[in-house]
Amino acid sequence: MPPTATQTRAGHGTGAPARSPALALLVICAGYFLVILDAMVVNVALPSIGHDLHGGVAGLQWTVDAYTLSFAGLLLTGGALAERLGGRPVFAGGTALFALASAACGLAPSMGVLIAARFVQGAGAAALVPSSLVLLQAAFPTRAGRSRALGLWGSVGGIGAASGPVIGGLLVSGWSWRGVFFINLPVALAILVLAGRAVPAGERGTRAVDLPGQLLSITALALLTAALVQAGRDGWTAPAILAGFALAAVAAAAFVLAEWRSRAPMLPLGLFRATEFRSGTLVGLLINLGFYGQLFVMSLYFQDIRGYSALRTGLALLPEAALLVIGSTLSGRIMARTGPRTPMLAGLLAGAAGLGGIAAAATTAPYPVLAVAMGTAGFGMSMVMPAATAAVMEAAPPDRGGIASGVINAARQVGGVLGVALIGTLVTARASFAAGLQLGVALSAGAFLLGAVLTATGVPRHDGDGGEPGSG
Repeated sequence: MPPTATQTRAGHGTGAPARSPALALLVICAGYFLVILDAMVVNVALPSIGHDLHGGVAGLQWTVDAYTLSFAGLLLTGGALAERLGGRPVFAGGTALFALASAACGLAPSMGVLIAARFVQGAGAAALVPSSLVLLQAAFPTRAGRSRALGLWGSVGGIGAASGPVIGGLLVSGWSWRGVFFINLPVALAILVLAGRAVPAGERGTRAVDLPGQLLSITALALLTAALVQAGRDGWTAPAILAGFALAAVAAAAFVLAEWRSRAPMLPLGLFRATEFRSGTLVGLLINLGFYGQLFVMSLYFQDIRGYSALRTGLALLPEAALLVIGSTLSGRIMARTGPRTPMLAGLLAGAAGLGGIAAAATTAPYPVLAVAMGTAGFGMSMVMPAATAAVMEAAPPDRGGIASGVINAARQVGGVLGVALIGTLVTARASFAAGLQLGVALSAGAFLLGAVLTATGVPRHDGDGGEPGSG
């Protein structure tokens, strides 16, 4: 009797050694941890980078934004490659590229070299993140197992987010800003050594390469991200910003037309007819808009208004980041019994309450009161993130897991950039920082409430039978 797809993925019935799902999950999560940790530690190192490389504010902004542009613009292509070539080679290739770029960042002799290496680093992350979700699907074929694994995957991201500012502060203080990039190398090496024996290979796709779709998706997402990044600095009505949005819209329209006419589209537009796919994607955008927008302004608030140092600011934000770990793990356990709808709704409402509390208390309340509101917001965010990812992945056909993961991660990335640009602009445009902060964080709470409405109307209830999607 021929082996089933599940047996093949697990390594049974093919002569290959059986793989440990726990070890596979460890390797997959380690890759995701690299991406999240790097994003957090670099922010703490920026003043030291500017001093050492004689870079101005614009150079430091592009140190962050080059990574963001590359990561957001290439996520759909990374997902398509994972479908075409299989999850493991794309995961390993993305990890290797990320490591090489990290080494180049750490050795950079000038700001220009650092910015170029950060762009390459973002490309590695864009291959690594969607392929990690494809591998997770292959390693955990049942809904219950996959839900718990997604919860742990999200909690590892929370650990990276929580530890990033502290690790970055320690490395910069005790060694050099170059250490925040060199720290990626041993982790990446361990992933590459273990990936071949621990991670399932996945199945290679047979679809033709949709080169026009890939080029147009990269162009549209990169133009949109660049316009959003610059809008926070130059103003939303600046001619260059309006031109950027217009060009992004043209590229997006061309992408939709190309996918509509393609015989083998990279992104089948029919995926968006499924309300669960559509709603989960929009919720992913909204939670990152709200959460990362407020995280940006709260970082400024602690340093500029309360006078905290960079390390003390990282510690002040720790309650918000630390609860990301707990909420993600709990979300996975609840999903295994109920499906993604329940943790999404609970997390969105808790996040809205926490953000509302920050808006009400930030400028006058003592820190312990503010910490409770921040922790509630972080807990809510972490409940939603793995559940929204699961909703999108389950709504897509099994052979479209790569592109589904690319869609949800691209939506989240664009949402984060939009949140920082929009809420940052509100803070700078108001007569006082306090008034701008309250309005901006209130807008963040509104994004979570809108996400709750989309979840209630667009994400169906599932039976928690632990089977495949649709089996209940």
